[in-house]
Amino acid sequence: MAAAATASPADKERFICIYPAYLNNKKTIAEGRRIPIDKAVENPTSTEIQDVCAAVGFNVLVEKNKMYPREWNRDVQYRGRVRIQLKQDDGNPCLPQFPTRKSVMLYAAETIPKLKTRTQKMGGSEQSLQQGEGGKKGKGKKKK
Repeated sequence: MAAAATASPADKERFICIYPAYLNNKKTIAEGRRIPIDKAVENPTSTEIQDVCAAVGFNVLVEKNKMYPREWNRDVQYRGRVRIQLKQDDGNPCLPQFPTRKSVMLYAAETIPKLKTRTQKMGGSEQSLQQGEGGKKGKGKKKK
């Protein structure tokens, strides 16, 4: 504990942790979501969080094999933790527009849906779903 108190905010151990569960709109507060559900994103990944934070100029580190303790699903897509340097050595925020960890989480959740990988995936999946519907042979039952 004493080591953490003496470590400067620029040390990797002092970077803030952001788990994908914090921004996931599929999770409840009890399951680990930390932002309002209307601002949250559907199943974000640590890579997406890293992309948006690095793009805005944060010092970012991804720990691929770390898991959120409350995450029961051991699947690869739920793994990962993003470490972000929030403060400089003197204690001032690295980026003045992000003074708190909450501000970083809200920004990431707001920006992830705009990522190219997201917009392409969404467009592609909708088309493949429609094609899938037409190809099914189960007549009689229609989609409500």
